[in-house]
Amino acid sequence: MTLLSVEERLSRLALPRRIQVGPSTYTVYVNPQAEAKQILHEITTQSAEETIAFGRTLKELLSPPKIVLLRGDLGAGKTTLVKGIAAAFEAAAEEDVTSPTFTLIHEYHGPRANLYHIDLYRIDTQRELDTLALDDLRSENSTLLIEWGEKFSRFVRERDVEISLERAGENARTIKVSS
Repeated sequence: MTLLSVEERLSRLALPRRIQVGPSTYTVYVNPQAEAKQILHEITTQSAEETIAFGRTLKELLSPPKIVLLRGDLGAGKTTLVKGIAAAFEAAAEEDVTSPTFTLIHEYHGPRANLYHIDLYRIDTQRELDTLALDDLRSENSTLLIEWGEKFSRFVRERDVEISLERAGENARTIKVSS
């Protein structure tokens, strides 16, 4: 039996795609027949700038209408990634994107999409969630980017894309995008 490297196994199952993130170039293998919860992209960025740049590359994947779960510990880089996503949709300048921790929802309106950056960290009950009226934000031209959405099974079921971020060093982040 011949042992294949991870790269060889991926290349047989998926299509290689080169992504330029800052000064670095990455090869990401994308499976065109990806099933639910299958990883579409996995990348390790080395700085906040690279995380923002990777966020810009997700525009096509996150085109509305979408519900996107953003998973990661506090400080993992979820808002940093949203900076790049918002910039790609021309919905906000990177410096204008901030964490919605206390306001719960930040709205960014672009010419082709309305982005809603939602933070459910402080929301604990279904009743509290209902007061946010998130269903009213859903439309054909909206993408909901929900932090801490995994706290509510509804969002786990209804999500179109899930993006998880993990610290891989002081400034490095491993980002996994799954369908």
